[in-house]
Amino acid sequence: MRTLAIIGSGPAGFYTAEAALKAMGDDIRIDIIDRLPTPYGLIRAGVAPDHQSIKAVSRRYDAVAKDPRVCFVGHVTVGKDVSIAELLDLYDDVVLATGAPHDRPLGIPGEELAGVMGSSAFVGWYNGHPDHAALAPPLDAETAVIIGNGNVAIDCARILAKTVQELQDSDIVNHALDPLSRSSIRAIHIMGRRGPHQASFTLKEVGELGELERATPLVRTEDFPPADADSTLETGQRRVVEVLRRYAGQGPDKSRPVTISLDFFLRPLRILGDGRVEAIELMRTRLDDEGRAVDTGETLTLPCGLVVSAIGYRTDPIPDVPFDERLGRFANEDGLIRPGLWCVGWARRGPTGTIGTNRPDGIAMAERIAGTPERHAADQPGDSAENRARKGLDALLTARGIEPTCFSDWQRLDAAEVARARAGAPREKIVTLDEMRALVAGEAQA
Repeated sequence: MRTLAIIGSGPAGFYTAEAALKAMGDDIRIDIIDRLPTPYGLIRAGVAPDHQSIKAVSRRYDAVAKDPRVCFVGHVTVGKDVSIAELLDLYDDVVLATGAPHDRPLGIPGEELAGVMGSSAFVGWYNGHPDHAALAPPLDAETAVIIGNGNVAIDCARILAKTVQELQDSDIVNHALDPLSRSSIRAIHIMGRRGPHQASFTLKEVGELGELERATPLVRTEDFPPADADSTLETGQRRVVEVLRRYAGQGPDKSRPVTISLDFFLRPLRILGDGRVEAIELMRTRLDDEGRAVDTGETLTLPCGLVVSAIGYRTDPIPDVPFDERLGRFANEDGLIRPGLWCVGWARRGPTGTIGTNRPDGIAMAERIAGTPERHAADQPGDSAENRARKGLDALLTARGIEPTCFSDWQRLDAAEVARARAGAPREKIVTLDEMRALVAGEAQA
């Protein structure tokens, strides 16, 4: 019997568990450990609330969690409540699937000002993540700036631009929907250092900008290279650029009060303000012969009241686990950190790819683990691997006063969220750990 602890219950963790069940059959027992009482990671707290079709993948994870060979252990922080060394003593293998939950800093003066925040925090706020439920972004200014040229930047802009009616059937939390309904923001700028050919948008996200009720996407025609240069692009990127060129040809729509400007060839220099953000100073850039963004020497200042940085993410370090500070992920060789200790998904490769990218990553990791010897295979006859792992973990947590949650506790929370949903919405998320614990303990009514 092989025992496996997977740290993190997001896509990478569940895809690895699913693949391990298939690879090792009845000879595997898996504990999926998460610091939150709720599973699903980015599916729950990172995917845009108006992208319900993507969130539907959680039903696939449900089937994994309900498998008798799998146990969900929530509300346990690895590195604090239990150490990596202790888990390696209990389990044959430990897989870190913790993702990359922290924003990469901008590294410019003024980023500490009120009103400047990372996209992980901003997305967590409107998605009801307990860490960011009290964020309260300033929505009283007319202009917002989003730094980054990827899908997360578009998600943030789209949520700022949508009407209450457009968000009504999403699972955006009410503590975000209410202030967004009173928002004064009318100009949203998405900024990147390079041009349309280098943007990391996908077709779905960039296309959605043209379908908003009260917002118009704007692109400067002078930011494009000659049209015949588009033929050198791969098909997906070429179609994205085609949409961007169409936006550039349309121009403003006076019937729509909100504009979303996709501003290319701009690099942030510093954020200005007295206590809170009031403006951002920018440098115009151009591409050199190798396609890198270089400064032109021309600067401009844009007044704004909200700045969201969407330039990348970092994995959270864990004590006694080698960490690559430069890349912001665990130091590993193709997923192996040291014997018995592995990493997968963004914790292995950094924040790249889509949710689906984690599936082949999880399959490859499960196959590698299946091909290595069980580290605890030489235990005394009669010693149950399952007892050693699960009961051993329970004993450690009980001794430390830690009360973990199980999957049935999550199902109770899930039912409570569905029951309290506003009309048309799939759920209204519970956003504080105290209320989650109270519901699990039966101290609060669903």
